[in-house]
Amino acid sequence: MALKKYNPTTPGQRFKIISAFDDITTDRPEKSLVKGKKSTGGRNNKGRMTIRNVGGGHKKKYRIIDFKRDKEGVPGKVKTIEYDPNRTARIALVNYADGEKRYIIAPHGLKVGQDINAGKGVAPDIGNAMYLSEIPFGTIIHNIELRPGQGAKMARSAGSYAQLMTRDGKFAIIKLPSGETRMILQSCKATVGMVSNVDHGLEKSGKAGRRRWLGRRPRVRGVAMNPVDHPMGGGEGRASGGHPRSRKGLPAKGYRTRSKKNASDKYIIEKRKK
Repeated sequence: MALKKYNPTTPGQRFKIISAFDDITTDRPEKSLVKGKKSTGGRNNKGRMTIRNVGGGHKKKYRIIDFKRDKEGVPGKVKTIEYDPNRTARIALVNYADGEKRYIIAPHGLKVGQDINAGKGVAPDIGNAMYLSEIPFGTIIHNIELRPGQGAKMARSAGSYAQLMTRDGKFAIIKLPSGETRMILQSCKATVGMVSNVDHGLEKSGKAGRRRWLGRRPRVRGVAMNPVDHPMGGGEGRASGGHPRSRKGLPAKGYRTRSKKNASDKYIIEKRKK
């Protein structure tokens, strides 16, 4: 995965840093695993704008991703690595021995032609989905289930991962990049490796137009608004706007919004770093 930096031939090219897309092997998705996706433009069923700064952008088709990895004992071979407009990670098309095709989130380092597997007794190789009870300690993992058979919920975006620290009773202890350490049932599955497209966070669009292609509309700063529109608005000249806070008045920096009665607190051993 490499980044591409452009010569400053135009103002938009000057700071533009985007993916070279050199890891992608085809630009045509598998037809049987694609379905239409309707764009909402941030509107609800009454046509009212409920999400700001969303709308427009290129039309997308949804790729059906296998987050459950429930095809156990059937070996598969990676056919292609593809771009997915609906997520930051790359996806891989897997052809299974019984003829079925499925998309999975592509781990970093996965190659075309590589064999992958899922279930009990498989080797802890990149791309293999295993139960937490069988993954060796210290292994980097992603696509982690929170409930058995539910499908992957954690560590799915580009470059993300967690680490299996140890096991205690029926739980496995997982350390997340945020510093949080939590317990997950050993009967849950996870995939070995870290998610692909690790340099995604270093990309720079270069111009506003590229953000519009992705469906992002202009975002007005709170300090540039009037007091009626935002708690940080108003003031003569370039006023700082006071304490950083959201449009609804919630403090933006250092204020904890997590509920104190959250049911999942009993599974968290160490909270994320402040």
